[in-house]
Amino acid sequence: MNTLALRRPAAVLVLAALCLPSAAVLAESVPRSAPQRYTPIVVEDRGGIPAQPYYDDLGLPPQRPEGGLTPPATPPPAHHGEAALLPVRSTGLSPGAVDARPLDAPGLTPFFLVGDDPRSRAWLRQRQDQLRSLRAAGLVVNVESQQALDALRSLAPGLALFPASGDDLARRLGLRHYPALLTATGIEQ
Repeated sequence: MNTLALRRPAAVLVLAALCLPSAAVLAESVPRSAPQRYTPIVVEDRGGIPAQPYYDDLGLPPQRPEGGLTPPATPPPAHHGEAALLPVRSTGLSPGAVDARPLDAPGLTPFFLVGDDPRSRAWLRQRQDQLRSLRAAGLVVNVESQQALDALRSLAPGLALFPASGDDLARRLGLRHYPALLTATGIEQ
């Protein structure tokens, strides 16, 4: 009879007897906790108004927090729609001369930047036919009221003008002034 064959099962039993108790102790020492919930970190909060009235206009149901409780009622903004976006103030942009330069943005739909100021109004009157032929959309980057926005629209019927901050765009494109026309191939005034 082979004594090595008898020793191998015995060695396995001894090893198992030594390891199993320590594995049980290890398993008991590891804390068991509920899955962690992560709280988002707010990097920047510029305030603003709740978006829920816009969702309400779309007919979407309000979202409820996890506990199923209805969030506290917030008063609706005084204005709805476009009027709620006003006034628009782009602190990084002002009326002034824009140096023409090339832009490599294939597929970019032409758009332009204007404000509620004499230089923008004159530029809009002068360039409106070209802007229409390009089907360019306009961003009004500095405007105080709905009446001022409507007055700009009346200067160039048929052009789409939308109130929007131009600060991020100005920073990304290195713009400091408007009015400006941006196309897939260039920036110009």
